[in-house]
Amino acid sequence: MEKQRYTIVNPQVRQNAIRALMALPDGHTATFAPPTRSGGQNDFFHSICSDIAKSGFEWAGKPRKPEEWKVLLVSGHTKATQGEVEFVPGLEGEFVNIRESTARMSVKRAASLLEYALAWCADHHIPLTDTRRQGYLMEAA
Repeated sequence: MEKQRYTIVNPQVRQNAIRALMALPDGHTATFAPPTRSGGQNDFFHSICSDIAKSGFEWAGKPRKPEEWKVLLVSGHTKATQGEVEFVPGLEGEFVNIRESTARMSVKRAASLLEYALAWCADHHIPLTDTRRQGYLMEAA
């Protein structure tokens, strides 16, 4: 049997999911979960990270790449929202931030991360040129 996934958006889809569940043979697994962050939220967040990198803003003495800004923003957001930030020794003696996964964030949590990132950019006067050009921000900065 192929993997099936149902996003419950109306009663008909709910009934289809129930029928599929009832037809499962013993030993199969059914998982129910809240929605995770949307592709649009993911794209929006990555555009913010790219804009910060393109701005040349320095952190810890040097400009950072978009993927580094992602780690910094996710870690900062976790700390700002009283989440657990944990640093552990890495495999080669470096220190690693065991951070929250953006792919597993709920829609609400991802919205909070976006709000945090936008506020951080505003506080640091980061121009969000590409983010605005891609249609994520409509108001003038």
